[in-house]
Amino acid sequence: MHSKPQVLVWLTCDGVHIDPATGKHTILGIFSNIRAREFPFTHPYMVWFLTLSDVPTGNHKIKVSMGVDPTNMQPLIERPFESKGPLQRINLINEVRNLSFPGPGNFDIMIEIDDYPLLATNINVSK
Repeated sequence: MHSKPQVLVWLTCDGVHIDPATGKHTILGIFSNIRAREFPFTHPYMVWFLTLSDVPTGNHKIKVSMGVDPTNMQPLIERPFESKGPLQRINLINEVRNLSFPGPGNFDIMIEIDDYPLLATNINVSK
């Protein structure tokens, strides 16, 4: 049976520190919405932290897209990663710089692995 990748963790945060001695990840400043004084607004830096399991052995591609309309999503992140096998838990740290929001609202986010939709979520941006 062919396993399908599973999302175990999806976090938006200020940063991720990896301890060089232990490899443990420390997540800094988790948030689920953004507030801005005026629009258009550009958020300078955030991290989308993702933990995956059940990813088949081999090379894969993650794609993260965002938009106000699920039928018109803009790719923000597209990058390769490797799985050593379906039992491996894979932590992906995706840095997002200078993300612009034209106005307040809910912005849809789609995460895909090898063009397979894995998670649909959103981030709320308010005044």
